[in-house]
Amino acid sequence: MRLYTLDFEKPIVELEQTIESLRKQAAEQKIDLSGQIKSIEAKLEATRKEVFTHLSPWQRIQLARHPKRPYMLDYLQRIASGFIELHGDRRFGDDHALIGGLATIDDRRVMVIGQQKGRDTKENLMRNFGSPHPEGYRKALRLMELAEKFDLPVICFIDTPGAYPGVGAEERHIAEAIAVNLREMMVLKTPLIAIVIGEGGSGGALGIGVCDRVLIMENAYYSVISPEGCAAILWKDRANAAQAAAALKISAKDLLELGIVDEVLPEPLGGAHKDYDTTAATIKQALLKNLDQLLATKQSEMLDERYKKFRKMGVFTRAEPKKRAAHSKKTTPTTA
Repeated sequence: MRLYTLDFEKPIVELEQTIESLRKQAAEQKIDLSGQIKSIEAKLEATRKEVFTHLSPWQRIQLARHPKRPYMLDYLQRIASGFIELHGDRRFGDDHALIGGLATIDDRRVMVIGQQKGRDTKENLMRNFGSPHPEGYRKALRLMELAEKFDLPVICFIDTPGAYPGVGAEERHIAEAIAVNLREMMVLKTPLIAIVIGEGGSGGALGIGVCDRVLIMENAYYSVISPEGCAAILWKDRANAAQAAAALKISAKDLLELGIVDEVLPEPLGGAHKDYDTTAATIKQALLKNLDQLLATKQSEMLDERYKKFRKMGVFTRAEPKKRAAHSKKTTPTTA
């Protein structure tokens, strides 16, 4: 059994184990089992295709959270060169959950910013499990403004369960830090591209997500609240997370249909963790295509389109205030 197996992957794992057992038996007993192995391999391929082409929203969320899924730095190593990390928000400190710096993708010099999770307990504690503090968002804005000053495009990698909700974050005004980012990103005079590579949780994701282009990986999600949080509020039970995931419309396909994202990037069969290099190549191609389009657009048009993009999201109505009923008689207070 693999070290980490999701429930819906168990039929695939069982077939893989059967093939491995037959190969071992053939080697030890020196018998020809190639026919049986070939038959099971064909069944394995068909099962893998059936499972991963009909995933539910909740199953995709499980893949988005897979501990072996590639993170921002994994992609940077494959698509960029000369990465120079820049630290600190110049106010409080340096947040390791949200990193950023200068990099080169082919011949394009860019500023890259994004959330980073850890692979083990020690690194997760350092990265705060990918949940940034206020200083992380202030650092991100500082780097974006630096990019604007030197005419550098900004690329944001979104992968967070949400901004850190602890007491310290509240004391240092996490909501204000995110709100300022939303306001300032809307008017930054440089191309902005965001890509959701895993989890896109609430304001923690949106704090670096107000961009000209918003891309999303096939098995990533982008939501105002986690399915577990939604289930706890609506059904009073986190066990209804799968039902909440379907209701929230947070999978890549739903988000594209709703106009929340601009493009869905395909992943290898089984998820991005199955083939880092192929996934990185897909991301690089998409980033360069969108970057070239934005660089060819006039700055005034780019800002206007960015504004319209977010203004048209969602539908709301404004009800006329009800008129207050006039009193039939005015009464005058009396004294005893």
